[in-house]
Amino acid sequence: MKEKNCLIFGGSGQIGRNLIRKLTKNNYKVTVVTRNIHQKSYIIKTQANAGFINIVEAQIFDEEKIKKLFKNTDICINLIGILFEKKGGNTFKNVHSVFPSILAKLSKENSLKHFIHLSALGINESVDSDYAKSKLDGENNILKNFPLATILRPSLVFSVDDQLSTKFMTLLNRLPLFPLYYGGRTKFTPIHCSDLTDIIYHVISKNIYSKIIECVGPETMTFKELLQKLLMLMGKKTFLLPLPLPIAEFTAKFFEVLPNPLLTRDQLRLLKYDNIASGKYKTNSDIGLPSIRYFEKEVKKYSYMWREGGQFSTEKYANKKNVDIKNN
Repeated sequence: MKEKNCLIFGGSGQIGRNLIRKLTKNNYKVTVVTRNIHQKSYIIKTQANAGFINIVEAQIFDEEKIKKLFKNTDICINLIGILFEKKGGNTFKNVHSVFPSILAKLSKENSLKHFIHLSALGINESVDSDYAKSKLDGENNILKNFPLATILRPSLVFSVDDQLSTKFMTLLNRLPLFPLYYGGRTKFTPIHCSDLTDIIYHVISKNIYSKIIECVGPETMTFKELLQKLLMLMGKKTFLLPLPLPIAEFTAKFFEVLPNPLLTRDQLRLLKYDNIASGKYKTNSDIGLPSIRYFEKEVKKYSYMWREGGQFSTEKYANKKNVDIKNN
């Protein structure tokens, strides 16, 4: 049936894979657009039974090819985003502002039932971040071109397939000390990937049109507390060292030359601002779907991969007293 067809951009990432499984289990047929079908299709096609998923190769600015895909869908979901710009690659403006604007126009032209766009939490406050400014421009362009669009602003998204908890545990496992930017005081409300995909499905199935929804987890923690939880789960001793801003900026500038930088100067600017619900918009709790998955409980399920002995470790996980913290 036509009303059961979804078009997804960014379906090979952690959120996309979880969402494909969620939608297809509920009898939605999904078309996933990918830049490289040879690299990504083997991941995408395993997320659903045959007949429920179609994979199309297209560049995001191949407007003529993308336009044809809108003829057979009711719901468009954009999950594409980048955390840093690569020299000679796509820019924040292209990915976060221009491309979503194109999708919004096509959604309006084809009278789609839903256009759902994944943005980011805290972008109103992060006035000196190019990432945040491009995300905000993208939101404004979307609502200008398709006022019925729903924009989701998640906090940090975590799962076993993420680039958050797994990346930090790898670094904490290898380094004798770990830098605390801005004293580790920045607040976050991390949300599990499954909670986020439940919200997306809820928006679709309940026909919710709330324009902007802030998607937050069930708890608030500082950056320092987040790292402490990971260390406790891993049973590791690592010094958390507050780093003066000039040194942090110098190291970020050095990291930027790497193919996949650990930190950029723009990301460092983002860390100045709390990543929590602003109170200006509805949250996932306000639309009837509060998050239910807690950070420590969920990360504990896969943290054994970073513990000595792995899944056969005799320690359930370390006591908090095993974590050495260097205070300010």
